[in-house]
Amino acid sequence: MSGDEKVDCGRRRLLVTTAAIGGVGGVVVATPFVKSMLPSERAKAAGAPVEVDISKLGPGEMMTVEWRGKPVWIINRTPEMLESLKKTDGLVSDPQSKKDMQPKYCQNETRSIKPNLLVAVGICTHLGCSPTDKFKTGAESGIASDWPGGFICPCHGSTFDMAGRVYKSKPAPDNLEVPPHMYLSDTRIVIGEEKKGA
Repeated sequence: MSGDEKVDCGRRRLLVTTAAIGGVGGVVVATPFVKSMLPSERAKAAGAPVEVDISKLGPGEMMTVEWRGKPVWIINRTPEMLESLKKTDGLVSDPQSKKDMQPKYCQNETRSIKPNLLVAVGICTHLGCSPTDKFKTGAESGIASDWPGGFICPCHGSTFDMAGRVYKSKPAPDNLEVPPHMYLSDTRIVIGEEKKGA
């Protein structure tokens, strides 16, 4: 073997070794970068369905849970609250809930699966403020002597009835959103998931 061939062999080994080390180094450097582009466990959980126990939710009470970073209200409406929906039919923009703000199975007078239980996203459809509950009726509400109960957005004054339907001539263009949901039992709801074919 001549001297030139020894040099070529040495160079070849050096190039192969350098390329191998460079390749391993590239993989080591790229791995955290690629992992950072995958959704984190927290991000996955933020979009996951939420199971809620409503066994302690009494008539006329409301509870708030978080789903996808949004407040979701669950209201156990009394017979009087449900009766008020007939009075507000002529006062709200979309009384039949024809706009796509709720799943098809909640496109009814009560905007719910079970008439007494309303599940709604507690974010005003105007600019994303959070309305406050004003369940007291009449003068006791501090709103109007004929107030039937519902919600008011403190930011720009949009008002919603006990089904989350927006009143006419208010800044909010749509009813409150009803998220997909289903009942596992009489006392457990899953928000963010629905029965197939529902």
